[in-house]
Amino acid sequence: MRDLALIFGVALAAALAVGLVGAVTLRLLRGRSITVHISVLLAMTVGAVAAGVAGVAQAMFLSPHDLQVVLATVAAGGVVSLAVGWLFGRRLAAAAVWADQARERERRIEKGRRDLVAWVSHDLRTPLAGLRAMAEALEDGVVGDPATVAEYHRRIRVETDRMTRLVDDLFELSRINAGALRLSMSAVPLGDVVSDALAGAAPLAAARRIRLVAPEAGWPTVTASERELARVVGNLLLNAIRYTPEDGTVRVDAGCEVDTAWLAVADTCGGIPEGDLSRVFDVAFRGEPARTPAVEPGGSGGLGLAIVRGLVEAHGGRVEVQNVSDGCRFVVRLPAAGI
Repeated sequence: MRDLALIFGVALAAALAVGLVGAVTLRLLRGRSITVHISVLLAMTVGAVAAGVAGVAQAMFLSPHDLQVVLATVAAGGVVSLAVGWLFGRRLAAAAVWADQARERERRIEKGRRDLVAWVSHDLRTPLAGLRAMAEALEDGVVGDPATVAEYHRRIRVETDRMTRLVDDLFELSRINAGALRLSMSAVPLGDVVSDALAGAAPLAAARRIRLVAPEAGWPTVTASERELARVVGNLLLNAIRYTPEDGTVRVDAGCEVDTAWLAVADTCGGIPEGDLSRVFDVAFRGEPARTPAVEPGGSGGLGLAIVRGLVEAHGGRVEVQNVSDGCRFVVRLPAAGI
């Protein structure tokens, strides 16, 4: 019994010494990955066993050969333990990082939902209040002269169109985010899409004395869904017109790079603050109040660029923005058609 107590005491002392060294090592490595911590813990376990065996062997006066055999056996087990621990430690570290990223993504999505609900509520409340006031005025006979009545009818139609576009944008954005967007891909001449978009934006540009400039030839053909591509180009044009001051210029051009076609829309808005460049495609982002124009009939009110990014990415492309000398330049890159 005394021999067993002696063996236990020697092994415990050796294990405590190794454990103390391991604890200090873990404290020094507390900022490292989960894999490192698991490897150190397994090394502590194997080291504690090896130190206990060595201590007991010395106390029991085992032969050097027998001690080598025992230590070789412990080393073999230690190699396997460390290899398995390293492998599963990497998996645990990856799972932990993935879970943390998932939680952060969920927090961002939830915050985006709350912001979107608050923003939509605000943007709908104002036109609804105006519509109700004008409808009550017409119903109660507060206004009676034909000119005022006609103006009220016109404003009711304009506000109704605004809210219809907002609802359409929300529906389009929900389709994109839900993965319910179905694209009918074909070879689309980019020049035709740009020409139609320029014709649609011309009245708004003329009202603000903004020049629309685009080359007559050299337009590539892209692989895209024509309806969604038209919306991308239209939203970029309307965004550029809204932020360009009067007597400014909006320029559209395009080209090819290997198997990729690009479309660029540049304006003379004066540029976007560097801190906002990464946020311009976020839902309901409108920038600084000083740069945010009043909502116009053709505006999308903070959803246009978010829809652009969603539609472009659904095509397998990408969109980016950068400041240029007198404004900013949006560039859309899409797969070129193989014809």
